[in-house]
Amino acid sequence: MKEKARLGDMLIGKGIISKEELETALKEQKKTGDFLSIALIKLGFATEEEIWPILSEQLEIDYVKLKEIKIDHEAIKKVPAKLVYHYKLMPIKLTEDTLTIAVNNPLDIHVLDEVGLLVGMKIKAVLAGEKDILEAIRKYYGVGAETIEQIIDSEGVNERALPKTEDIEDLATDASIGKFVNQILLEAYKDRATDIHIEPYEDELRVRYRIDGILYDAKVPPTIKHFQSAINSRIKIMAGLNIAEKRLPQDGRIKVKVGDVDLDLRVSFLPTPFGESVVIRLLSSAILYSLEDLGLSQGDLKILDSLIKKPHGIIFVTGPTGSGKTTTLYACLSKINKTENKILTIEDPIEYQLLGITQIQVYPRIGLTFAQGLRSMLRHDPDIMMVGEVRDFETAEITIRVALTGHLVFSTLHTNDAATAITRLLDMGIEPYLVSSSVECFIAQRLVRLICPECKFQVPVKEQLFKEEILKEFDLADVDLSKLEIFEGKGCEACKFTGYKGRTGIYEFLVVNDAIREMVLQRLPANQIKKKAVSLGMRTLRQDGWQEVTKGITTVSEVIRVTQQEE
Repeated sequence: MKEKARLGDMLIGKGIISKEELETALKEQKKTGDFLSIALIKLGFATEEEIWPILSEQLEIDYVKLKEIKIDHEAIKKVPAKLVYHYKLMPIKLTEDTLTIAVNNPLDIHVLDEVGLLVGMKIKAVLAGEKDILEAIRKYYGVGAETIEQIIDSEGVNERALPKTEDIEDLATDASIGKFVNQILLEAYKDRATDIHIEPYEDELRVRYRIDGILYDAKVPPTIKHFQSAINSRIKIMAGLNIAEKRLPQDGRIKVKVGDVDLDLRVSFLPTPFGESVVIRLLSSAILYSLEDLGLSQGDLKILDSLIKKPHGIIFVTGPTGSGKTTTLYACLSKINKTENKILTIEDPIEYQLLGITQIQVYPRIGLTFAQGLRSMLRHDPDIMMVGEVRDFETAEITIRVALTGHLVFSTLHTNDAATAITRLLDMGIEPYLVSSSVECFIAQRLVRLICPECKFQVPVKEQLFKEEILKEFDLADVDLSKLEIFEGKGCEACKFTGYKGRTGIYEFLVVNDAIREMVLQRLPANQIKKKAVSLGMRTLRQDGWQEVTKGITTVSEVIRVTQQEE
């Protein structure tokens, strides 16, 4: 009988490792008791993708890539979550009397026997990478599934008496609940989520992540509905909130650490008929942008760079909630944050802590409003000020008078485009001469999703239905259509099959020059002001979006989604 080749010799024969690396791995194997394949991977001499096909050949066991196969949901139901997490295995196929499972170590007969005994079936083992197995477990079983199962096993669930008279604090301090909440936070962070939504309904507790501005369902076990109150109480304790208060909205903050990254979590509770709805915003100081990272064109970057160097005046950034206004303002402040400048901000809420800048949180309950805070800030001898948002006449008037007395001021307004911001200020009751003499620029912005670089592909010419519209709006009628390339994303594992990964900004810069000032003084409508600004060289939001489309950065549908139809 022919003797089987040894794994080490096979790997050397394939040129994956050297003899010296094999000797080092064998020494490590003796110390740790790991299998040779695991030792090689831990030492970095080979990757899972290189070793598993060779190991499969040596052991004469099938090797599968879990991302590329269809997994049988009936097979998943056969094996409880706590078992798959403990042994790092993934059930993939169920036939009449055989359950096929993917394992990282097919030689561990003890594991196969235990699973076979539990499900009462024959077990067929196939080989898969550990990373692939763990990813499949999270995908098909849900975040924290084994934690929920352990709680149910140890405490049981009384479905009729969902927390009415239970000791919430005892439940909340249970390590398993804390572990589950941490798993939700960690999964959201890894998925690049900016917000976590925990939403109660009559028969379920829904968890959603906002990724690149769009909400996606998080895969969680349906049994978490039974622990709704305990989860909420755990989050409240972490945020220092009142766990007994469930009838009123509450807001708080949590500081957590993920590796070397410090996360600042902003927590908000709202009462609903089926319990409290929770939204957690994830903020990281590590993602603060510089002006160059905002996605500005070279022309717009020069304009903004010159504006922030002015000694006085107001720069307004406009757009709906979640359009990146605060990020733009922080990037501007970071650029001019120097020893010789005294910078004060008043915000609601403070999203990021900026070193070297004095930041004030408004607190209307005790009378600390934007207007009141602004008056007090002037006594602190500032050079530059940032007002989180101009919401009313009093705040607008004080902000403008501050700019007229020799201060550079940054602020935001909620309007659809730059020109509408002028009429918004006039509608608040601000005199036209004050607007024209104090405001230097209105910047409207939106965030568009970036095409995933992993699955980016060019749209065939015949399908580029929007080319004519792009050329017309972008005033490029003489461009050869055949040379204009448009891209989209097919959807892959890297982008969670959305076709998009990451976001960038598109902008509309309305610089207040003499011609615009004259129109403001005459109280002309926003559409006329916009038309004049475009004739003077302003690029609209839609046009800036088309520019990003022609660069292959985003898609036509994404630009249309975030911008209003240009008149």
